Amino acid sequence: MNAIRTLTVAAVVAASFSTSAMALDTFRVGILGGENEADRLRNNQCLIDLLPSAIGVKEVKLFPAADYDGVIQGLLGGTLDYAELGASGYAAVHLKDENAVDPILTTQQTDGATGYHSLMLALVDSGIENIADMKGKHLGFADPNSTSGFLVPSVALPKELGMELDEYFSETSFNGGHENNVLAVLDGKIDAGVTWSSGVGEYSEGYTSGNVRKMVDKGLLDMEDVKEIWRSPLIPNGPIVVRSDLDADVRAKFKAFMMALPKSNPDCFSAIQGGSYNGFVEVDHSFYETIVAARKAKIGG
Repeated sequence: MNAIRTLTVAAVVAASFSTSAMALDTFRVGILGGENEADRLRNNQCLIDLLPSAIGVKEVKLFPAADYDGVIQGLLGGTLDYAELGASGYAAVHLKDENAVDPILTTQQTDGATGYHSLMLALVDSGIENIADMKGKHLGFADPNSTSGFLVPSVALPKELGMELDEYFSETSFNGGHENNVLAVLDGKIDAGVTWSSGVGEYSEGYTSGNVRKMVDKGLLDMEDVKEIWRSPLIPNGPIVVRSDLDADVRAKFKAFMMALPKSNPDCFSAIQGGSYNGFVEVDHSFYETIVAARKAKIGG
């Protein structure tokens, strides 16, 4: 593997480029962890092909992080121009530096919702039918900076169960992202794991979008093998964020490109989003205030 992909996004960019020199020449895209790197690079290749002419830059570079924190640190350091975050990841950036990035767009589900769900999955043959059956068992989380893969279930479950997670479950663990967390369920390493999904559409297809849909489409998951045993309340879809001091002309062209993408190039839109959506809608910080407050209370600034 190329050495540049084994480092964190922040380290790679900081070591290789000058932020001021690259502001207009190179547009730097941070890609969250949670899915294997080859798939992430392939799914975002269309941005390398389409964005330079669309926004007036010489080139686009992709920086896939090993985990969510790699992208968070790259945004905080000003060494990335754009990333698509979960709501908790955005909250992490905002709580550290409220002037680092601006949320500009989010996805809209096929039913018109601008939210998604955290789902808890267990093997069908495990004998676990619902959250009550998980008492005394091992629950897997995706990533500490994931909204659906940690923050929301860590806040919602204690309220629902009437006790803290370490009292209810025998063990909890982080398993290196959403894809790996589901694989840990399939491999019997954990009794159930949380991941993200639209929760809309056909269960057998992995719903319309989200990690389970991606895994079904890649042949990594057969929904007949797993049972949904818990679903969170609706979570705000994560934002597309841009560096706050990004050149105004590039920013405007980028936003216009993304808004048009579902119709101008539906294959690219589907590849980078992983599933079916209506398209993008505009958002600002106010859309994420509840998640920022939840993260501050649970994790801190």
